[in-house]
Amino acid sequence: LTRAVPDAQDAVLFKWLKTLYPIWANMDSEAVYVSAKLGIAELLLSGCTTAADHLYIFPNDVTLDDEIRAAREMGIRFHATRGSMSRGESDGGLPPDRVVEDEDFILQDTRRVIETYHDAAPYAMLRIDVAPCSPFSVTEDLMRESAKLARAYGVQLHTHLAETADEEAYCEATSGKRPVAYAESLGWLGDDVWFAHGVHLNAEEVQRLAETRTGVAHCPSSNMRLASGIAPVREYLDSGVPIGIAVDGSASNDSSHLLMEARMALLLQRVRGNPAGLTAEEALWIATRGGAEVLGRDDIGQLAPGKAADFIGFRLDTLPLAGGAVHDPLAALLFCQPPQVALSVINGRTVIEEGQLLTATLPQLVEQHNHIAHQLVRGER
Repeated sequence: LTRAVPDAQDAVLFKWLKTLYPIWANMDSEAVYVSAKLGIAELLLSGCTTAADHLYIFPNDVTLDDEIRAAREMGIRFHATRGSMSRGESDGGLPPDRVVEDEDFILQDTRRVIETYHDAAPYAMLRIDVAPCSPFSVTEDLMRESAKLARAYGVQLHTHLAETADEEAYCEATSGKRPVAYAESLGWLGDDVWFAHGVHLNAEEVQRLAETRTGVAHCPSSNMRLASGIAPVREYLDSGVPIGIAVDGSASNDSSHLLMEARMALLLQRVRGNPAGLTAEEALWIATRGGAEVLGRDDIGQLAPGKAADFIGFRLDTLPLAGGAVHDPLAALLFCQPPQVALSVINGRTVIEEGQLLTATLPQLVEQHNHIAHQLVRGER
């Protein structure tokens, strides 16, 4: 809904957030539902079959149920994370007080969505994760209590960490610790934890994530868009850190094209000076099996006996892949213009056929979404 908003186009993370928080504060249930459907449509058409989303602002009548309804209708395998913000500006946090929630209510509502929706069975189409937003928007107490709650229910933990140098400075100023040490002090390392970004980590911190099997969602386009830096993906892979590909929020990327994000990951590691800093096969591995591991899934992410019936197909006789597909079809998906899928089957159900999305009428959805986006940004909603 807030892609390419003028005042946020050339901002670093903290300014970007402070520009958009007041706009997001006017979202309602319909806005979240419609924008979720639109984002999922782009993800599906770009090859995504399983997605996690970090919804951490719940103004007006918004609930996590709005996204869940959208995901079910669109046919994507979905990890809905119950995000939260509890530390407003008056308590030294970044978000305005009007968009934070009471911590007791956060924990109560998190229990509600887990008990209502979480499916721990193999091949589950819907799971719930627990996700305080970031070190600068929640208290240490909420981080600890969220970890206890998640582990009591056996669900995954997620937050943003080490995204920017500003965040690193904030952690050191408020806790006396760097982000990874801060997270560990709150019980936030382990194979049930995954962080978004992980840009500003040193070698010791990378090794600590590897030792604890703590996952990272790599968001290359967002990190470039907000001038946050380049995550040490090569070091993550070499050390054994679980890592997946993420588009991040569409407003910090202005796109939700997952295959293009894998291409960006490949190119960005090469900017560091190594022409083989990330190979096409590695980029696709991260986007598939790596992402599954980060989400704690052993039933998806690869075509193999006993795994879920999730697969996608691309036409190779197309303009973007002409030439490249003749030499190396797999590499062409990353090196050439990222195409949309011709076929997508999720849990045995055909969701895209002959390049057409079967679970939504796109022109109608885009029109509805644009109307809401126009109202929201202009303060008419």
